[in-house]
Parts: sequence; C-alpha cells; structure tokens
Amino acid sequence: MYIVIIGWMYVVTLMAATETNFVAGIVTFLFYGALPCAVLAYLMGTKSRRLKRRAQEEAELALQNAQTEPPAVAPADEKTSADR
Repeated sequence: MYIVIIGWMYVVTLMAATETNFVAGIVTFLFYGALPCAVLAYLMGTKSRRLKRRAQEEAELALQNAQTEPPAVAPADEKTSADR
C-alpha cells in the first residue's frame, strides 16, 4: 500500500511544480499530497499499532506475574530425601 502513497506524492509534486506561483505550489503540495497521505498512512498503521500495544501489555503482565509468584519448588520431606 505504500507504493500508492509514493506514486501519489510523485503526482502531487509534479502538480505543485506546475503551479503559477510558489505559494500555490506549497498549498497544492500540502493539501493534495502531504495531509491526505499522512492521514492514510496513520490509518494503515492502526492495526499494527494495536497489535504492538497488546503484545507489550501482555509482556508487562507476564513480567508482573513472574515477579509476584513465588518460585515453584517441590516441598522436600524426609521420605523423599531419604530415598535419594
């Protein structure tokens, strides 16, 4: 999908270059190119940001659980230690 953004920015850059004055070229570039492409890129990255945030929250939760739980050690009684 990024190829669409790159292609559109190329088209908008050429449109801005053919404007009659510098200010019109800047406005064309910003409002036809940079702003819509920024919104599109932000919307395209929503799923990956959500997955990354969820994975980070799960990792933090696992770390907290590992720190609060005592280590799992089998109780040693006299019968099992005498057999060894």
